[in-house]
Amino acid sequence: MSEEKAPKKRIELIDTLRGLAVFLMVFHHFFYDLCWLLGDWTTSVFGSRWVLFSNPVFNFLHYVFAGLFIFLAGLSCRLSRSNLKRGAICFAIAMAMTFVTSLPVIDSPIRFGVLHLLGTCMMIYGLAADKNVPRFLRLGIYLVLFAASFWLVSSVSTEEIAKWLFPLGWTYPGFYSADYFPLFPWLFVFLVGSWAGYYVAEKKLPARFYDLKGVPFFSWLGKKALIIYIIHQPVLYALVMLIKLIAGK
Repeated sequence: MSEEKAPKKRIELIDTLRGLAVFLMVFHHFFYDLCWLLGDWTTSVFGSRWVLFSNPVFNFLHYVFAGLFIFLAGLSCRLSRSNLKRGAICFAIAMAMTFVTSLPVIDSPIRFGVLHLLGTCMMIYGLAADKNVPRFLRLGIYLVLFAASFWLVSSVSTEEIAKWLFPLGWTYPGFYSADYFPLFPWLFVFLVGSWAGYYVAEKKLPARFYDLKGVPFFSWLGKKALIIYIIHQPVLYALVMLIKLIAGK
């Protein structure tokens, strides 16, 4: 079972879109750190400690740019030769982050965040999750499964066994994950991206798509997405602590 050969030239538009999603993620997490570390200030100014992080606009946009990031990860699987290896490395990094964020000094565990999700999705794809499904059926199947899994997780209670099903989307009272992207329904966003990746890998889109120049800053972020994801929270934490020190909060 061989995967499509990766093109020699990077597609800048994809890097730019991925970089935009990463930028918005960092921006959103910066607000989280502000609310967490400067709670008294955000309460006095905005009337609520978490208003900068959790509000109708950001709650919606959070899933938009996260969905874009996951979609592009699925698309990029069609452009890679080593998805199983990439997935294993990604998941190992995610588990290391689970260990670090669970330490008492941090106590904000990431139990199944976006890296856990992407690592698992890459490995599923690397093991040929849909190789025998006719291409023309895949998009419809993925969209139906996305809707069905969303309904299933929100409607079906599993009581006691839910403690073992949080990677799928079923949680239990007291469950907490600082970053949480379960397989249902996000696996199917990833797979929709892998479906779209066929047309990119086989160069069936207009030539302009492949030649279009991206935004240099966002393209750079897109190429360094994994590294940025790993280091951005410590950097943001230090930045907010500096702001807190300067402001005398």
